[in-house]
Amino acid sequence: MNTLYFITTLLKGGLGNLASYLAAHVLLCLLPAFFIAGAMTALIPKETIARFLGRNTPKFISYPASAMAGSLLAVCSCTILPLFAGIHKKGAGIGPAITFLFFAPAANILAIIYTGGIIGVDLAFARLFLSLAFGIGIGMIMALIFRSDDAAHDEATDTMFAGDGKMRRSSLLFLMVLLILLLSGTLKIGLLTNAYATLTLPISGMDKFQNFLSELIPFDSAKGEEGVTAQGAILIGLLALIGIASWKGIENIFDGFNRWTWISLALVGLTLLIAAVGMSPHAGGLDILINGKSIGVFITLVILVWMCRKYLSYDETQSFLWESWNFVKQIFPLLVVGVFAVGIIRELIKPEWIKAVAGQNTILGNFTGVVFGVFMYFPTLVEVPIAKMFLGLGMHRGPLLAYLMADPELSLQSILITATIIGRIKAWVYVGWVALFSTLAGLIYGSWIDGASIGLVVMYLIGFLAVLSCALWFVNRRNAGTYGAAG
Repeated sequence: MNTLYFITTLLKGGLGNLASYLAAHVLLCLLPAFFIAGAMTALIPKETIARFLGRNTPKFISYPASAMAGSLLAVCSCTILPLFAGIHKKGAGIGPAITFLFFAPAANILAIIYTGGIIGVDLAFARLFLSLAFGIGIGMIMALIFRSDDAAHDEATDTMFAGDGKMRRSSLLFLMVLLILLLSGTLKIGLLTNAYATLTLPISGMDKFQNFLSELIPFDSAKGEEGVTAQGAILIGLLALIGIASWKGIENIFDGFNRWTWISLALVGLTLLIAAVGMSPHAGGLDILINGKSIGVFITLVILVWMCRKYLSYDETQSFLWESWNFVKQIFPLLVVGVFAVGIIRELIKPEWIKAVAGQNTILGNFTGVVFGVFMYFPTLVEVPIAKMFLGLGMHRGPLLAYLMADPELSLQSILITATIIGRIKAWVYVGWVALFSTLAGLIYGSWIDGASIGLVVMYLIGFLAVLSCALWFVNRRNAGTYGAAG
């Protein structure tokens, strides 16, 4: 009986957490983000990104460009590793290639958007800024340490990056409108959150339905439980319909549009609009609150439809929809499994364990977050609800950031694959720098969270970088002397 009760409790925790996740407001950032990622992949020519990673490109261009290319071309380490192997084999320097490898899974567009929506804008900004700074730093360090191997790697010209691919202005405008759609649904400003009209639907029993949902999946912010609203339950049903229609209408989109294609797109638009409006169930029916968010989402959806018809070619529209659906297929099933697992883990882990190990912003606490990322890898986006769970269980936000930066980089499978691409020595040196910088990132962000002034935090960072620069200068000078003696 106790065993059955234990299993039932775990399953209830997993299913309840999954329902809360699917019903949450993050739909307004996830769906547009999938479309943004798909548009980037389909509409931006590879030459536009890749040609900036050439060995002869100035560092102030190649390293930021490699980080940008990583975030645009992939969203997960499972796809970034083959791309990393390709650009490294074809002539990209070890430095830009490593920056490409680090930044994409750590701070891709979906991960940053999702982190901001689930955990907070402050941590999302810290994750973006520190991943960019440290990703470039790690790339430069690797290029310096292995500069002789890098020079011998490919002395030929970087023909892969010599293309003149240019992005059409209409494609850029299309991406900007998608970004506006994202901001319309997620920004917390009065213009968007204020309600301007109310429409009451005479649907009886909505209040009882809401009470039933509250009893079935309770709300408890202390445990990270979000509960499910009547609006959320409607959205779950729409998501299921989107999946069915998209499988029939977009999976084979290159065979042509069919009625399921149009049904799936209509369901996406309807889902975004329902997620944007406010809903208030009561005994007399259901109040629909027309707010600025819903108005903004509606206007941008109309503009996107118009732009698809007027500016995108038939082939571009097909590619855009297929790439977006491909991202959904790759990510969403893993999200479902991961979020379900989070609900089960939440029932097993005691808060005092998390508080004892990583409840404070210490070196041990931050390093523990890094080590956890090695042995408990979760695909991109799945680590965000995992992180939220640990935050609710008492983990300090500093070690939390250390985990978020290390998890996509230092999983065992990623380490092994990286070693086959660049060699075991380079791979383990890379692992060491990622562990060090991820721990440092957590300490820096955690110090600011604990009340340290920005000036003091900057001084800590400058001091560390000064010591590191001196050490690297010594290594560079020693290597230069060795080359001079050999010559």
